[in-house]
Amino acid sequence: MSESRTYDVVVLGAGAVGENAADRAGRTGLSVVIVESALVGGECSYWACMPSKALLRPGQVLDTVRGVGGAAQAVTGRQDVGATLERRDTFTHDWDDSSQVSWLQSAGIDLVRGEARFTGERTVEVSGEDGDVTVTARHAVIAATGSEPVIPAVDGLAQAAPWTSREATSAQEVPPSLVILGGGVVGAEMAVAYADLGSSVTLLHRGDRLLANTEPFASDAVAEGLMGMGVDLRLGTTATRVERDGAGVTVHHGEGEPVRAAEILVATGRRPRTDDLGLETIGLTPGDPLTVDDQLQVRGVAGAWLYAVGDVTGRVGTTHQGKYDARVAGDVVAARFGQGEGTTTDAAPLSRYSAGADHVAQTQVVFTRPEVAWVGRTEAQARAAGIDVRLLDVPLSSVAGTALHSDHADGRARLVVDGARDVVVGATFVGPDVAELLHAATIAVVGEVPLDRLWHAVPAYPTVSEVWLRLLESAGL
Repeated sequence: MSESRTYDVVVLGAGAVGENAADRAGRTGLSVVIVESALVGGECSYWACMPSKALLRPGQVLDTVRGVGGAAQAVTGRQDVGATLERRDTFTHDWDDSSQVSWLQSAGIDLVRGEARFTGERTVEVSGEDGDVTVTARHAVIAATGSEPVIPAVDGLAQAAPWTSREATSAQEVPPSLVILGGGVVGAEMAVAYADLGSSVTLLHRGDRLLANTEPFASDAVAEGLMGMGVDLRLGTTATRVERDGAGVTVHHGEGEPVRAAEILVATGRRPRTDDLGLETIGLTPGDPLTVDDQLQVRGVAGAWLYAVGDVTGRVGTTHQGKYDARVAGDVVAARFGQGEGTTTDAAPLSRYSAGADHVAQTQVVFTRPEVAWVGRTEAQARAAGIDVRLLDVPLSSVAGTALHSDHADGRARLVVDGARDVVVGATFVGPDVAELLHAATIAVVGEVPLDRLWHAVPAYPTVSEVWLRLLESAGL
């Protein structure tokens, strides 16, 4: 059974990024369909952001309580593993996407389920359980197919049935021991989560520090935190062979002793999901990221009809940044092709995106203990960009709010300042709940607010956010 459908806009991928693109593209009266092969809501809703943070939150709360005299005495044991997993399941709706499908319907967005492949300009073939559907876009296709985990070519690894982030965040039982390959965000966060849940965790990382994209002092703090939780952290080593038997896995690595564990989690990176999109039919190379300009239009495709957002572009790797891209692309498509009131009929995008997407102030939070949050450039990135770098560093213990938060709370804040312009180009915070400090820094970076103007933004006392005053005082203000 086969049929053909035509819409103004076709969106490939119904994750949070694709949903945002579809919603924005349809705001000027364009008809929109979204194509999805798995669950509507995507990776973030079911296997990444939401379930991972739900697994991490109970341990974080307990750690905070244990650091507050008067409350610490009320804590008498470990977290309830069953209750933690049950609460996690509520955030994934038990992996049922009916509520997300209902939202699409309420927004006037059609859904076609199945695997999509390009067959030519503005046309995709969707293969699903109910047969094949040919979907054609009158104006634009927006690719939001995300990314997929990379399984390294390690002898025996693929045959050992390793976990990826999907299995780690959706597990219904906690293994007594877990070995993790990779020291990025997923590896570090899942090391914390499973150590809290009672697993004996070993983390192998080929680099000399964790979280290589952040400041070295943040990497050091996370490593110290993991080891304080009992994680066996082995840096500068690479798995060479993996064997699985009835009792679990054995991981051989470097010159160290082999690691035995019940399960193995591979967290060594992700790649854009483009292998099976039929890109060859539109002049692109399967497996490559979809390279875009700042208005998210894919380069190398004639006719200005293909856009891409999120992980599939290879230039963003977080849900929130991908959703920002989606808002930009959706609005550009709505402005270019929509016929509603207040829209344009030429190629000009909406005014706020006249310069396209701005990726200078990308944000990241890693929910380890301590927490790490950063925006914009690190010191090394700023120097590599030729910026006249000035560093402002203060300990979180310099403000009363930190001591009130916890009897043993500590951490550090850094601003990377462009000395020539006296504006903040990057910020990193390490410590408890520092994610809540990040948006002020993001505004400072995006707005290019001069330091002498920031000095008039008076932080409330006694809060941890008073660290902003200490940072500015360290600049001589």
